[in-house]
Amino acid sequence: MDRRLLALGLLLSLPASADEGMWTYDAFPSDTVNKAYGFTPTQAWLDHVRLGSVRLAGGCSASFVSPEGLVMTNHHCIRGCIEDLSSPKKDLLAKGFYASSAAQELRCPKVEANQLVEMTDVTAKMNAATKGLTGAAFNTALKKETAAVEAACATSGDVRCDVVTLFNGGKYHLYKYRRFQDVRLVFAPEFSMAAFGGDPDNFNFPRFGFDAAFLRVWQDNAPAKSPHFLPWAKQGAKEGDLVFVSGHPGGTERKATVAELEFQRDVNLPYTLLQLAELRGMLREYAGGSAERYRTTRSMLRGVENGLKALRGRHQSLADPALLAGKRQDEAALRQKVDANAQVKAATDGAWDEITQALDAYRRMLPDYRMKEAGDAYPSELFRMARHLVRVAEEKERPNAERLREYTQSQLPTLEQQLLRDAPVTPELDQALLTFGLTRVRETLGADDPFVQQVLGREAPADLARTLVRGTKLRDVKVRAALLKGGKAAVEASKDPMILFARKVDAEARAARKRYEDTVEAVLKRNGERIAKAHLAVYGTSGYPDATFTLRLNPGQVKGWDENGRPVAALTTFGGAYERHTGKEPYKLPDTWLKARGKVPPQTPFDVATTNDIIGGNSGSPLVDRDGRVVGLIFDGNLHSLGGRYAYVPETNRAVAVHGEGILAGLEHVYGARRVVDELRKASDAAVVPAK
Repeated sequence: MDRRLLALGLLLSLPASADEGMWTYDAFPSDTVNKAYGFTPTQAWLDHVRLGSVRLAGGCSASFVSPEGLVMTNHHCIRGCIEDLSSPKKDLLAKGFYASSAAQELRCPKVEANQLVEMTDVTAKMNAATKGLTGAAFNTALKKETAAVEAACATSGDVRCDVVTLFNGGKYHLYKYRRFQDVRLVFAPEFSMAAFGGDPDNFNFPRFGFDAAFLRVWQDNAPAKSPHFLPWAKQGAKEGDLVFVSGHPGGTERKATVAELEFQRDVNLPYTLLQLAELRGMLREYAGGSAERYRTTRSMLRGVENGLKALRGRHQSLADPALLAGKRQDEAALRQKVDANAQVKAATDGAWDEITQALDAYRRMLPDYRMKEAGDAYPSELFRMARHLVRVAEEKERPNAERLREYTQSQLPTLEQQLLRDAPVTPELDQALLTFGLTRVRETLGADDPFVQQVLGREAPADLARTLVRGTKLRDVKVRAALLKGGKAAVEASKDPMILFARKVDAEARAARKRYEDTVEAVLKRNGERIAKAHLAVYGTSGYPDATFTLRLNPGQVKGWDENGRPVAALTTFGGAYERHTGKEPYKLPDTWLKARGKVPPQTPFDVATTNDIIGGNSGSPLVDRDGRVVGLIFDGNLHSLGGRYAYVPETNRAVAVHGEGILAGLEHVYGARRVVDELRKASDAAVVPAK
């Protein structure tokens, strides 16, 4: 396929390939799947897979795999939990973890699981609230109605409700979730095995990562019942098999305007890449200081390296003239159709120009906004706690509809849960991160900037960071609980230096946020909605909306690809993992795997590549077959998939999963996790999957 045609058709009503599309469950193209693969998912089948799917509130996907609340996800999705449960004498991230009984399962301090139970179209209600409004007035009305709709839905602490924007505002849906706040760790391999191959192999294939972990949701101090779960397949997936991914892709920009994509290419991505590159350098230097520093930093460093590679891939995609040429062609075709329809043209008049003007304004204010409000100046866990405590106290005194989004009634339970969890904070690392951020704000805004003068005064960044981190008591959950319970009076009376600092910088941060929301966000939302409605008017609703970290279903098949004339096979094997072992990081197999050599037939599948259309957020998604049974666990994509933020290319875009057979073999023969294996097999034998 000519690369100059890669993006062609992305704004049209139907995807170019049967495997393209992150489809909402209420609009899944069953007929298209039937034409391509001879299989039509029934409504019962769709409900079965939907209710077996799970969202981890921190940004990943997962699935129920037994009726006793057992949840499967990626190791890298719950690294934070493993790190929180570790100590210098009990390094679970390095050694792995297995609970041989329910009593040994350990509660993850910050993990929440959500199960999507209901979807309701609220487009008419949202449109009525914003009718005739523009700019800040539009944004205010939209947020007010969103808060009201979510509050009416979230009737208890076990329910979470989110108004979801689809088709860039062309539609609005209310998603109702069942919340599980007691989530416990059951099994996790060693960090080195989950991330085998390290950064060199990241976003590459062949892969040999055992990036799998198991959790369990509990309720009333007992394992929660999960009648809707995805049983394990009796036979593993093989080349050519139809497979589905059910998960929560974080975000795509396939329907963004050309101006928005150019802004990403020229402004936002370069800024973020520089920030991450400098942070990686700081973390590497810090981690090299001692074994304990390495222990408390490796997870964050891995995340930063992953982000850098992913964003570089996105930037390279946007730097390809062919992709932007295709986008311009698509946009021109849409505008031509809009101009041919007088009613649609009138409703869309000026939309593209207003978006361009808003992005020009954002270009000038981006450093100011990113530093003051978005958190680049304060990459500190203790500061984030302080800011939340200050803002919770302030926002709770406002009417729900007038609060900042993250402090509305529907959002507060999750936030308060995290503030009150007794998770460890490493003061030395937090101080190093805050020093980095304060140094960056001075470099970015300039030493003479009034805000920088207000923040630093005559202090050096390192000295201020040391004073704040060493002086604060916010590491103690009891102190945080007292401030949360005491509300505004307690916060205003607090002499804690981090609380005082958060209060000191909050007015400027709020002002930067308001400038962004009124002059950029409001314009992008309103005009994005106008363009989306025009698109729906001239092309119809048969396409799929951009990803929004909401549950989506995608069909695909187990398939390799051709890399510059070299065929890449779809499956790797256990034998291949042992061949890749060098004894040196990042290609060093843990002792558990070396001792287990020979216990698993070398031809046993390990990882698998598929044509499924995924993006960040799909990590932890189950890979299921046409019987609705688990055949794998998504954990990555190849390098070609990085451009999937903007375009799906069926020839080379591949998702990467741990193979279902490989997961069972590793659990049983490498880790001796018989309790988990027996539970999976028992659930599989007893499961009744809806007829196809």
